[in-house]
Amino acid sequence: MTAGLLMVSASLFAQYRTDIVSDDTAASAPTDTSAPSVITLNQALEIALSENTSVKVADKEIEKSGYAKKGTYASLFPQIDLVGSYQRTIKKQVMYMDFDMSSLMGGGTGTDTGTGTDTGTEDSGSSSTGGGLEIGRWNTYSGGLSASMPLVNAQLWKSIRISGLSVELAVEKARSSRLDMVTEVKQSFYGILLAKEVLLVYKDVYDNAVANFQKTEKRYNAQKASELEYTRAKSTVANAIPNVYNAESNIILALWQLKAIMGVDLDQNIDVAGTLEDYSDHMFYDIHQNDSVSLDYNTTMRQLAIQAEQLAETVKLRKYAYLPTLSAAFSYSQIAMTNDFKFNQYQWSPYSYAALSLNIPIFSGGKRYNDVRQAKVQAVELDLQAKDTERQLRIAIRQYLNTMETQMKTYSSSLDAVLTAQKAYDISAKSYEVGRSTITELNDAQLALTQSKLAVSQAIYNFVVAKSNLEKTLGADFVDGNGKTDFNSINNR
Repeated sequence: MTAGLLMVSASLFAQYRTDIVSDDTAASAPTDTSAPSVITLNQALEIALSENTSVKVADKEIEKSGYAKKGTYASLFPQIDLVGSYQRTIKKQVMYMDFDMSSLMGGGTGTDTGTGTDTGTEDSGSSSTGGGLEIGRWNTYSGGLSASMPLVNAQLWKSIRISGLSVELAVEKARSSRLDMVTEVKQSFYGILLAKEVLLVYKDVYDNAVANFQKTEKRYNAQKASELEYTRAKSTVANAIPNVYNAESNIILALWQLKAIMGVDLDQNIDVAGTLEDYSDHMFYDIHQNDSVSLDYNTTMRQLAIQAEQLAETVKLRKYAYLPTLSAAFSYSQIAMTNDFKFNQYQWSPYSYAALSLNIPIFSGGKRYNDVRQAKVQAVELDLQAKDTERQLRIAIRQYLNTMETQMKTYSSSLDAVLTAQKAYDISAKSYEVGRSTITELNDAQLALTQSKLAVSQAIYNFVVAKSNLEKTLGADFVDGNGKTDFNSINNR
């Protein structure tokens, strides 16, 4: 049983000895035998900026807002339309005169002129209309050109300004999507490195458990160790195997998450470069900056500022509803009225006009007044929301800085703990080998060493995650020196 357990364990972890221990870069699925494409954090960010779905959607929102702005500008130009209509009269209108209509009717029905225009009606004349005169013909055709253009319209001018702010808001929302994506890529990247560190720690635990079991087995065969120690040593090996399985699974899941954020195929064989220890050299941040940090580049505050400007313009827009408007119109059309369908004999009559229209608002039941008041209330609500948001953001910044400071101290103490725990484990291993300590003491020393190693990796991971959240909150990425949004560069600090 012992030999079989060791053979299965050795076969199980053969893949780790070559890939993980050598360069700490293997995290691909066991079925993929091809070499993975190793990418750095900056390369992962570049791929995500071009392939991430949320980034593409945000760019489409900018494009859509730009089209909406152009559509608003189009309202300043003449609106020209070709119009045409056909009307079939079901019952003609009747006109009555205060004199004898019989002379006008010619004593009977009308006659066809031969030109497709019947001068009479299709019934018996005035007898069916009670002495009235039917007006119009059965078919009416019209076609022409109409044009209109606003000359003075303050509301329209102000709506153009609001449309421009909508484009700015869409650009800032796109920057927000990129900031969220960058933070997600960083944290997912760090998560993979942490999972690798955990795998190495549990691999060391497994190797130590196997070595201790072999020593216990020799002592047991020499009748220098009890069956209890032998059984505990064997169970320690068995208990170490699931931890390695779970650690490997966590690496695969973390890689899937990174690929999903980057927007690449989940079956693509990639791996990440570096280790968490590479970031330990940069575990320094001026914790006294919390009183001087600026939220000028924070995307939430900038969006609220744009919305506040939009509401201010909306208040003016509502007030401009009290101002007169002036517009111009032109129309040209051709009209034909017939009683038949002989199109080649129709007589078309032109009709055209040009007009100026002045509209002076006088009374609307208080609608314009209440619209202004509503816009002002919305502006006040947004101002209160902005103040509360700024307060919450400053609290978050203090929390991130406090977390970073705590993890810096934890990292330093964990390094000392690793040295102490390693020394204690070595002493316990030697003592157990000569029979001066029990397997329980050795397992306790191994547990302390494992916890101290994991604490080091966890401290680095917590620090870089808090730092990425802080960078997202400060929002200096995708901003040039003038404070303008620049999607072509990212400032990784």
